[in-house]
Amino acid sequence: MINSDGILEHMRQKSYRPLSYHELRDVFGVSEEEENKFMRELGHLEKDGEIVRTRKNKYGLPEMMNLVRGTIRLNQRGYGILVPDDITRPEVFVYSGALNGAMHSDKVMVRLNASQNGGQRPEGEVIRVIKRANQQLVGTYERGRKRGQVIPDDNRHFYPIYIRSVRKMAVKDGDKVLVNIISWPDRDRALEGKIVEVLGRKGEPGLDLQVVIKKHGLRTDFPEAVLQEAGEVAQPVTAAEIKKRRDLRDWRMVTIDGEDAKDLDDAVSISRIPAGYRLGVHIADVSHYVREDSRLDKEAFARGTSVYLINKVLPMLPPELSNNICSLNASRERLAMSCIMDIDPNGEVLNHDICKSVINIRERMTYTAVNRILADDDPEEKARYQELLEDFYLMKELADILRARRTRQGSLDFDFPESKVIVDDNSFPVEIRCLERGPGEMLIEDFMIKANEVVAEHMYSRQIPILYRVHEKPDEESLAKLNLVLGGFGHKIKAKKIEPVIYQKILEDIKGRPEEQMIAMLLLRSMKHARYTQEALGHFGLASKYYCHFTSPIRRYPDLVVHRALTALLDGNMNAKKRAALEKKMAKYGEQSTQQEIRAEEAERELVDIKKAQYMQQFIGEEFAARISSILSFGFFVELDNTVEGLVHISSITDDYYEFNDRNYTLAGRHSGRKFAIGDQVRVQLVRVDVDEAKIDFELLD
Repeated sequence: MINSDGILEHMRQKSYRPLSYHELRDVFGVSEEEENKFMRELGHLEKDGEIVRTRKNKYGLPEMMNLVRGTIRLNQRGYGILVPDDITRPEVFVYSGALNGAMHSDKVMVRLNASQNGGQRPEGEVIRVIKRANQQLVGTYERGRKRGQVIPDDNRHFYPIYIRSVRKMAVKDGDKVLVNIISWPDRDRALEGKIVEVLGRKGEPGLDLQVVIKKHGLRTDFPEAVLQEAGEVAQPVTAAEIKKRRDLRDWRMVTIDGEDAKDLDDAVSISRIPAGYRLGVHIADVSHYVREDSRLDKEAFARGTSVYLINKVLPMLPPELSNNICSLNASRERLAMSCIMDIDPNGEVLNHDICKSVINIRERMTYTAVNRILADDDPEEKARYQELLEDFYLMKELADILRARRTRQGSLDFDFPESKVIVDDNSFPVEIRCLERGPGEMLIEDFMIKANEVVAEHMYSRQIPILYRVHEKPDEESLAKLNLVLGGFGHKIKAKKIEPVIYQKILEDIKGRPEEQMIAMLLLRSMKHARYTQEALGHFGLASKYYCHFTSPIRRYPDLVVHRALTALLDGNMNAKKRAALEKKMAKYGEQSTQQEIRAEEAERELVDIKKAQYMQQFIGEEFAARISSILSFGFFVELDNTVEGLVHISSITDDYYEFNDRNYTLAGRHSGRKFAIGDQVRVQLVRVDVDEAKIDFELLD
């Protein structure tokens, strides 16, 4: 049977040369009855950019023709970076004049060109847009004399959108609007669109949330058919199902989460054994309720992840599942997937058992309560949870062992300050609270990491197709840029010896020094973004050889994929046919999950930045103590005690002409010798806040 995989496999042979349709038809011995199907398969492969048809109508692979397929990431300054689908290939720089109408996040085909500036990074030109990423954009409407235009909020979309007509729309100059793209840009045509929704006027309560949701294309309401299916499957645990599982209802286990969490998908249990510790990580068995290819599954796949927008959650699954039957609520029978590990006093897993279970949570704990017990020795909390005290002390003991072992292996801990924005009933920010990780947060993190590692290695050793969470080593170009800065502080990383422990050593050396946060951020930015793939490529940041996401199937699709594979294995259904079917789907699952995760992260970060700007508006004109957090050629950023950051532009420092040193990241006065460095304490005055752009400007006070 002729299919896409067979065609690609044939073309990947070293002896293959580009062939015409008729030549390929003869090679595969296509009969008249099969000809239409063969033609469709070639058409699909060409449309998806898997193969290319030349001007002479011959078919071949892109890499055979000096072409690269991938996703284009645009910069507000007008150029693009192609991230190839083939992870072994380097990124490609694309000048603005070579974009040829490609927009941010489009899937494109790029022809490689000779480098114009002799740089190491390849350069290229977009020759074809394979798939448009943005059917809709959010922006601000500007009325013109002849026709209006919309300026996209995301400055990576630097083309204005021309609007043909707004006669039937009650839209005013300055309104935030949602636009459907009806004509894409190219060399001879502008970007055109149609306004489909007026989101509101600047400053309206809740507008910022709606803008972020629409801008990032996030799904809000569930289709009625999905809600109906959720109601049908969300049935109480039956006696028949309990018989199929290991009954752990008498085990003492707890959930530990934030106070406002409703989707509780992980619980832990612990006991002391002669060999050390028996740790149980028990995860909600979402795969029992969300069956593959069901309406629920397709909706979960499209969403990819739950999105947490300060005081609003856009869940991956309907609340009937995420907050009820799948959530590990206390004193309720729940179906779970349990990973039970025997661990010695050195943190080594001696043996493990993964099983389908039924559990009953003893207590719904919060991080605050556990921290009061373990860190504050609070007598009231200890009295309230007297029955569980021994467990918490034992958990802390084991967590410290696991963390120390990870540290010895080279695991990286970027301890950047985190904050939480508190809003009122109108979603207006009233407080920005600094968050600190206590022993409660850390032990859950340690236990989840260990369970993820054990499950990943378990599946790898059995050659079961799953999605791995991978984090690859930094590339040579990123290391070269990083070393330019590190050299000014007495550090250097050798590309041939790059290991997590080298990064860890640098983090230890800069601990407590003024430049600590800046160098830590540069180290982080030099590393690649973690992603999901069917290949076990390891996790650089965690120094893990095998790693997957197993512990959050309520809110992450990759975890659900892993659970399904585990279920098939445990139920004895993992035959060759099932393996092949899973393997075929993993690339699609991985790409979608990675894209949706990035989309969610960007939306969450953007809303927090907007809320911080809103909060700071009330303090315009006031003075603050601040610390210089980073320095650039145009000025420096300062951070307040509440984690709010803003810019002191170099033009506002008028006592001298200041020059930027890109090796040690300082600004030095040409005449006075005055110097500004990372970590310096300064006093600043808040002078401007732009909520739409989430920008905050300070001026230096002498």
